[in-house]
Amino acid sequence: MEARKAYAQAGVDIDLATSLLNEMKPVLKTASRPEVLGSIGGFGGLFDLSKIADSGRGVLASSTDSVGTKVKVAVMAGRHEGLGHDIVNHCCNDVAVTGARPIFFLDYFAADRLERESYKQILMGLSAACRAANVALIGGETAELPGVYAKGHYDLVGTIVGLARPEEMLSGGTIRPGDVVIGIGSSGLHTNGFSLARKVLFETLGLGVFDKLPGFDVVVADALLATHTNYAGLIADISAKYNKAGNVTEVREGNAFFGAAHITGGGLTGNIPRILPDDVDVEIDTNSWEPLPVFQVLAANSGASFEEIYEVWNMGAGMTFMVAPESADAIMADINAAGFKAWAIGKTVAGSKTVKLLK
Repeated sequence: MEARKAYAQAGVDIDLATSLLNEMKPVLKTASRPEVLGSIGGFGGLFDLSKIADSGRGVLASSTDSVGTKVKVAVMAGRHEGLGHDIVNHCCNDVAVTGARPIFFLDYFAADRLERESYKQILMGLSAACRAANVALIGGETAELPGVYAKGHYDLVGTIVGLARPEEMLSGGTIRPGDVVIGIGSSGLHTNGFSLARKVLFETLGLGVFDKLPGFDVVVADALLATHTNYAGLIADISAKYNKAGNVTEVREGNAFFGAAHITGGGLTGNIPRILPDDVDVEIDTNSWEPLPVFQVLAANSGASFEEIYEVWNMGAGMTFMVAPESADAIMADINAAGFKAWAIGKTVAGSKTVKLLK
């Protein structure tokens, strides 16, 4: 008991971490799937792939990321639950663009000291996002690192694993000149570009987190903390409907959906090339959609060049699909019917794996 008390005095309260996890276990258990073995709190999360049909022919896809300095805005606003949604949804998108369906998730939460309310909000958000995405939250790590993080601040990281059948994979290898680039609306910055956004809004413009964006009836906190959109279910639905011919990494005929790029750090110019063949470029018409108010304010006050703006932020297009021109209108109609916003924002042309922005 005495050693534990001394550790708490040094900044690490094991009793608090244990009690909070025990308190939240009923909530965390709701973010599960039938394939999960054991319970949260073990040394490793267990997931039985044999319970998924055809999993023996499957390909595992994995990804790790963090919510970055969006944490600082959450701390300023005292709103933390959305970050749990952000990290789950971001990670889901990263594996979904390969054609994989996300199946389980693990989180890493580290802070200078564990604070009950913010920690509970984070876990609530993680659980809710995993349930909504049919992803099992099978474990994670909570760490107190006094002296590493600033007081009241923390880091939130997620790792996800998805499963794809070979015939469902989306490599982008069949993209050809003449295909249509569809942009799908974002909710805001998602989880990227916050260091520059915070400088523009809080330093250059001198705004507070609960002030309104200049010229708009939008509160800064609402604009910056809008939850990262999850496109994974949409990708699966569009792929299932428009790809019939088998392995889309090798076959074009009979398919209409050839690749998807999640627009995260690096923006449109940095992420789309990741799925392009070596001899294909993309031309993006930046006038084909209207950026959200937050992007209009940031673009006008950042001092960044036109090109850099589309490199730092998604500018309102958080996902892009590369599709056959004859199916583009039907695919966009289905995207809109699913509750998303879709625009034809560009086309593929012969080139060398780059993105050109047209004003």
